[in-house]
Amino acid sequence: MSTGELACTYASLLLHDDGIAITSEKIATLVKAAGVSVESYWPSLFAKLAEKRSIDDLILNAGSGGAAAPVAVSAPAGGAGGAVAAAAPAVEEKKEEVQEESDDGDLGFGLFD
Repeated sequence: MSTGELACTYASLLLHDDGIAITSEKIATLVKAAGVSVESYWPSLFAKLAEKRSIDDLILNAGSGGAAAPVAVSAPAGGAGGAVAAAAPAVEEKKEEVQEESDDGDLGFGLFD
């Protein structure tokens, strides 16, 4: 990651953390105040990303190794009193427990006795 990308990332996170709208001008202002010079296109790219994706989702899925599948939530047809269909529950991964075999007591001796 280049210093320009890193500086714009930190600037975007700072703006998000303070609840300020993430715009290319604000990112460029923060980067300039930090004394970092970046290519002129980086702030606008990060601002466009912030418009299209939730920063919270990006933070939470940073280590997931891929894009998370979005959960579809739809309103019932006909507008039934403003009720919203419940989102599908998340699928829990089952972890297999590896049980080690014990050689103790089988023949009264072990390999390294």
